[in-house]
Amino acid sequence: MAAKIVLDVQHVQKKFGKFQALTDITFQVHQGEVVGFIGPNGAGKSTTIRTILGMLKADGGTVKVFGEDAWSKSVTIHQRLTYVPGDVYLWPNFTGGQTIDLLLKMSGQKHNAKTDELIKEFELDPTKKNQTYSKGNRQKIALIAALSCDVDFYIFDEPTSGLDPLNEVIFQKEIERLKQEGKAILLSSHILSEVEKMGDTIVIIRQGNIVEAGSLAEMRHLTRTNITVTAAQSLAAIKTLKGVHQFKFTDDSEKIAEFSVDSDALQAVMQALTNETILNIQVAQPTLEDLFMRYYGATNAEEVSGRAE
Repeated sequence: MAAKIVLDVQHVQKKFGKFQALTDITFQVHQGEVVGFIGPNGAGKSTTIRTILGMLKADGGTVKVFGEDAWSKSVTIHQRLTYVPGDVYLWPNFTGGQTIDLLLKMSGQKHNAKTDELIKEFELDPTKKNQTYSKGNRQKIALIAALSCDVDFYIFDEPTSGLDPLNEVIFQKEIERLKQEGKAILLSSHILSEVEKMGDTIVIIRQGNIVEAGSLAEMRHLTRTNITVTAAQSLAAIKTLKGVHQFKFTDDSEKIAEFSVDSDALQAVMQALTNETILNIQVAQPTLEDLFMRYYGATNAEEVSGRAE
């Protein structure tokens, strides 16, 4: 039985004056699925999320959450979802604990055992005033409130911004819990390793268009396999093979080489390598970053690896 569609975005367009922010956005989020939504600053991620939340009205196309129109039914829809932005601004004179309770109340929820468990796991001191918290602690407050909510749809926009690696692991564990409970999760992030660990489906946005969508396994055929090989003789002949890219020797004798191979040429290249006297070989599965760079190129490497908004 197919999983129920929680979010259905179809051919959405949005303009701000003459600027076309979204040209054609189409993707879905299903029950029990984590969708990783990736793209650098200016690609249209935040505009898409605001449209899903009913904060912006699409100029074209449709956005449906739980089968309801995201714009006209936003109040009803918000009772069944929770949202954590990348930059959290809190009431300065409230304590962290008061803020968590207020956020829960605004979502129609109550402070519960899960709330206390998360406060302990994230090592948050809930008695401090919000104005004394670091960015990471402000982010923890929003995450604790969201993760202790019992709703059907969770939207996270750069959720681990400001968190240390240990807290990122806690967040990842909680996402897996929500997934196992059949919740739908939209995770927007610049941290590709984070999306790769948690995402069932990857949606890549570029300049207001979805350029690729599907499971990482389905998209690996679009990426190149990375190979490092050491041989007893020169590997110069491998450089000329079809489908070999970014070939370079890492020694003067030309016996150690690094290169990438197109998926459809991998079998032929591996066959050619068997004719050599191989001393060592390492084959790395293509990553989400490899796929991302296919669309954004090396000139945008800082956008891929960084945590910019």
